[in-house]
Amino acid sequence: MTQIETATAFFEACETGQGWDACQAFCLEGASFSCQADALAETTTVAAYAEWMKGLLTPVPDGRYVLTAFAADEARGTVVATAKFHGTQTGEGGPVPPTGQSVTSDYAYVMQFDGDKIRHMTKVWNDVHALRGLGWA
Repeated sequence: MTQIETATAFFEACETGQGWDACQAFCLEGASFSCQADALAETTTVAAYAEWMKGLLTPVPDGRYVLTAFAADEARGTVVATAKFHGTQTGEGGPVPPTGQSVTSDYAYVMQFDGDKIRHMTKVWNDVHALRGLGWA
């Protein structure tokens, strides 16, 4: 698989809430994660992030993405994806009972590779906007 094929398969598995079991084949063991958002401040591995995304789809069962761009920078071993997350909190399991509120939230994944596997992922995301939209903040 090329880096862009790997990144595409990882993005799809992660964003559809398939969790680490489906994502791990695309990542190095111990792949790191970072995000300058309070909601993910304690999340330091791609494995933990993949499970967080899986868990998000319990209170937001209609959660889905619309991909806006996907690009590879082969010289730097990096693939970037940008998308919009759409969802409504109708399920149990969130920080508050179901609010029925909806959100559209822009975000980006910056996936850095070592060979054909993701070694680090940075998520660029405004969690305050997203949590407010769902009625969680």
